[in-house]
Amino acid sequence: MGYSLWNDRLVLDEKVIIDSQDRGYQFGDGVYEVIKVYDGEVFTLNEHLDRFYVSAEKIKLAIPYRKDMLMQLLRDLVQKNKLATGHIYLQITRGTSPRQHHFPEKCTPVLIANVKENPRPLANFENGVKATVLEDIRWLRCDIKTLNLLGPVLAKQEAYEKGCYEAILHRDGVVTEGASSNVHAILDGVLYTHPANNMILNGITRNVMLTCAKEMGLLVKEQAFTLEQLKTMTEVIITSTTSEITPVIEIDDYVVGTGKPGEWTRKLQKQFNTKIPVAIYK
Repeated sequence: MGYSLWNDRLVLDEKVIIDSQDRGYQFGDGVYEVIKVYDGEVFTLNEHLDRFYVSAEKIKLAIPYRKDMLMQLLRDLVQKNKLATGHIYLQITRGTSPRQHHFPEKCTPVLIANVKENPRPLANFENGVKATVLEDIRWLRCDIKTLNLLGPVLAKQEAYEKGCYEAILHRDGVVTEGASSNVHAILDGVLYTHPANNMILNGITRNVMLTCAKEMGLLVKEQAFTLEQLKTMTEVIITSTTSEITPVIEIDDYVVGTGKPGEWTRKLQKQFNTKIPVAIYK
């Protein structure tokens, strides 16, 4: 039996109670984060919480805890559960009130967090994964890490049914991102990635990887590319908290590059490992 963070208290998982009138349950009215833990050390916690507060502000939800307090509570949660390598799931909803679409006048936000042991998917890093291309049917505020995830869920399910790890999404032929990741492509020493606007979630791992690229001398162009251009790329990468830097070696009916993770991808993975604050990964 493990422990969860429930508002500002660490309690046994079974003690967490979510009301059926909670707006997160009824409307998806809330935001969330997934934060990686390596050997008990929380990775990029500051950056994740910055995005957490920004997402909440964008939906006019005031988080009733200072950032430094929440950071300490999450570290305590990791320690209490003796988590080694895995992740923290953190979410906040607007709270409980009689069902109505507009915001209630009085409503106390409900914050929960829990942890999960989750080893690094090393086989995916080494061998690469398959992806499928699907239309991006999500709403137009993908920059908010909202609890409303039905669009990505449907995309993930279709990818799963096709035997694929991820769905690469597009709007009118322009690649946006993955169902639960950012998508990047490399050609002739240039890494292309969609600009961080409302069409994508500005991933924390995305930003770490872009820093790695610049440190290595890999030119970065934050500009959108089309499905036709995607087919010409010699390397394709997806990034996320749990997927880290994962090479895509096959997309639907065609092979990416040589069908194996590319040279730049390998270098990016190695550089990413130097950012992990645990010596065993360096």
